[in-house]
Amino acid sequence: MRLTIGLAAAVAVLALDQASKALARTHLAAEMVEIGPFLNLRLGFNTGVTFGLLGDGGGFGRWALVAVTSAVVVWLLAWMWREARVAVVVPLGLVVGGALGNILDRLRHGAVTDFIDLHVGAASWPTFNLADSAIVTGVGLLLLASLRVSGRPAPAKEADRRKTTFQGKGTRP
Repeated sequence: MRLTIGLAAAVAVLALDQASKALARTHLAAEMVEIGPFLNLRLGFNTGVTFGLLGDGGGFGRWALVAVTSAVVVWLLAWMWREARVAVVVPLGLVVGGALGNILDRLRHGAVTDFIDLHVGAASWPTFNLADSAIVTGVGLLLLASLRVSGRPAPAKEADRRKTTFQGKGTRP
């Protein structure tokens, strides 16, 4: 059940990401749309990773990024398969879905489609997309889950509680 929830999160992120990017490529090709004082929609293409790093690698860079990201996705899926906590499986699904969305862009378009432009006055965050948002949110939730778990002892299993409760010779403590 928990794996199904994680995979559903991944599929939902992937579908929303690809649909939003298709809309952006169709409707933002020639113009920027001002949504509010902090948000614009502006089409961009990133051949690199965060902040455009490694974008000068040409064809090799593209395929290297696809290979590395694919390896990370496989590792995350294996983690998701073994994980028992829904509070970890869902964030893993967010990261997997976002990573797959960006991999698909690299394979289909040679670059990741970005269109969300947050800014405060002249200061602007690099343009990003829903896949990037899902990855950042997933990683943040994984960090929170790790803090929550490390701060408390693991819950005792029922069998462990019985051993500590009934240790005497047929009598209760």
